[in-house]
Amino acid sequence: QLQFVESGGGLVQPGGSLRLSCAASGFTLDGYAVGWFRQAPGKEREAVSCISNSGNTTSYANSVKGRFTISRDNAKNTVYLQMNSLKPEDTAIYYCGRAPRRFQIICIPGWYDQWGQGTQVTVSS
Repeated sequence: QLQFVESGGGLVQPGGSLRLSCAASGFTLDGYAVGWFRQAPGKEREAVSCISNSGNTTSYANSVKGRFTISRDNAKNTVYLQMNSLKPEDTAIYYCGRAPRRFQIICIPGWYDQWGQGTQVTVSS
Protein backbone atom coordinates (compact mmCIF):
# COMPACT_ATOMS: atom_id res chain seq x y z
CA GLN A 1 0.00 0.00 0.00
CA LEU A 2 1.02 3.59 -0.61
CA GLN A 3 1.60 5.53 2.61
CA PHE A 4 3.74 7.77 4.77
CA VAL A 5 4.09 6.96 8.46
CA GLU A 6 5.26 9.75 10.78
CA SER A 7 6.79 9.07 14.17
CA GLY A 8 8.80 10.83 16.86
CA GLY A 9 6.25 13.30 18.16
CA GLY A 10 5.44 13.77 21.80
CA LEU A 11 5.41 16.15 24.73
CA VAL A 12 8.50 18.27 25.29
CA GLN A 13 9.34 21.31 27.41
CA PRO A 14 10.20 24.66 25.82
CA GLY A 15 13.80 24.63 24.67
CA GLY A 16 13.77 20.89 24.13
CA SER A 17 14.34 18.86 20.98
CA LEU A 18 12.57 16.20 18.95
CA ARG A 19 13.39 14.37 15.76
CA LEU A 20 10.50 13.40 13.54
CA SER A 21 10.75 10.59 11.02
CA CYS A 22 8.58 9.86 8.01
CA ALA A 23 8.93 6.43 6.48
CA ALA A 24 7.54 5.84 3.01
CA SER A 25 6.12 2.53 1.88
CA GLY A 26 4.51 1.40 -1.32
CA PHE A 27 6.67 3.75 -3.37
CA THR A 28 10.28 4.84 -3.65
CA LEU A 29 11.01 8.22 -2.07
CA ASP A 30 13.92 8.84 -4.39
CA GLY A 31 12.95 11.34 -7.08
CA TYR A 32 10.23 13.16 -5.13
CA ALA A 33 10.37 16.52 -3.43
CA VAL A 34 9.05 16.15 0.11
CA GLY A 35 8.17 18.43 2.96
CA TRP A 36 7.08 18.79 6.55
CA PHE A 37 3.91 20.72 7.33
CA ARG A 38 2.02 21.44 10.50
CA GLN A 39 -1.50 22.31 11.50
CA ALA A 40 -2.65 23.74 14.81
CA PRO A 41 -6.32 23.76 15.86
CA GLY A 42 -8.26 26.43 14.00
CA LYS A 43 -5.39 27.20 11.65
CA GLU A 44 -4.53 26.32 8.08
CA ARG A 45 -1.91 23.73 7.29
CA GLU A 46 1.39 25.54 6.82
CA ALA A 47 4.75 24.60 5.38
CA VAL A 48 7.53 24.12 7.91
CA SER A 49 10.36 22.89 5.72
CA CYS A 50 10.77 21.39 2.26
CA ILE A 51 13.59 19.58 0.50
CA SER A 52 14.21 19.07 -3.20
CA ASN A 53 14.12 15.74 -4.95
CA SER A 54 17.90 15.72 -5.13
CA GLY A 55 18.29 16.77 -1.50
CA ASN A 56 20.59 19.66 -2.38
CA THR A 57 18.05 22.45 -1.80
CA THR A 58 16.04 23.18 1.33
CA SER A 59 13.56 25.80 2.41
CA TYR A 60 12.34 26.83 5.86
CA ALA A 61 9.54 28.91 7.26
CA ASN A 62 10.82 32.09 8.89
CA SER A 63 9.44 30.93 12.22
CA VAL A 64 11.72 27.87 12.32
CA LYS A 65 14.89 29.07 10.59
CA GLY A 66 17.94 28.27 12.65
CA ARG A 67 16.03 25.80 14.81
CA PHE A 68 14.77 23.05 12.47
CA THR A 69 16.67 20.95 9.95
CA ILE A 70 15.17 18.77 7.24
CA SER A 71 17.04 15.85 5.73
CA ARG A 72 16.38 12.73 3.70
CA ASP A 73 17.89 9.29 3.45
CA ASN A 74 16.79 7.69 0.22
CA ALA A 75 18.50 4.42 1.13
CA LYS A 76 16.15 4.17 4.11
CA ASN A 77 13.21 5.67 2.22
CA THR A 78 12.79 8.17 5.04
CA VAL A 79 12.69 11.94 5.58
CA TYR A 80 13.54 13.56 8.91
CA LEU A 81 12.88 16.81 10.73
CA GLN A 82 15.24 17.70 13.55
CA MET A 83 13.58 20.26 15.81
CA ASN A 84 15.65 22.16 18.37
CA SER A 85 14.88 25.03 20.74
CA LEU A 86 11.20 24.20 20.60
CA LYS A 87 8.66 26.86 21.51
CA PRO A 88 5.02 26.57 22.63
CA GLU A 89 3.93 28.02 19.29
CA ASP A 90 5.45 24.96 17.58
CA THR A 91 2.63 22.87 19.05
CA ALA A 92 0.72 21.24 16.19
CA ILE A 93 0.15 18.05 14.30
CA TYR A 94 3.09 17.55 11.97
CA TYR A 95 2.61 15.91 8.58
CA CYS A 96 5.03 14.77 5.93
CA GLY A 97 4.01 15.00 2.30
CA ARG A 98 5.12 14.10 -1.20
CA ALA A 99 4.97 16.37 -4.22
CA PRO A 100 4.36 15.17 -7.79
CA ARG A 101 7.48 14.20 -9.66
CA ARG A 102 7.38 17.26 -11.89
CA PHE A 103 8.38 19.50 -8.97
CA GLN A 104 12.03 19.87 -8.07
CA ILE A 105 10.99 21.63 -4.87
CA ILE A 106 7.64 23.07 -3.78
CA CYS A 107 6.46 24.26 -0.38
CA ILE A 108 2.79 24.96 -1.07
CA PRO A 109 0.61 22.32 0.64
CA GLY A 110 -2.09 22.44 -2.04
CA TRP A 111 0.31 20.96 -4.56
CA TYR A 112 1.17 17.87 -2.50
CA ASP A 113 -0.48 14.62 -3.49
CA GLN A 114 0.35 12.23 -0.66
CA TRP A 115 0.25 12.76 3.11
CA GLY A 116 1.01 10.86 6.26
CA GLN A 117 -1.44 10.55 9.13
CA GLY A 118 0.42 13.08 11.27
CA THR A 119 2.22 13.02 14.59
CA GLN A 120 1.38 15.30 17.51
CA VAL A 121 4.03 17.65 18.87
CA THR A 122 3.20 19.45 22.10
CA VAL A 123 5.58 21.99 23.61
CA SER A 124 4.56 22.91 27.11
CA SER A 125 5.93 23.24 30.61
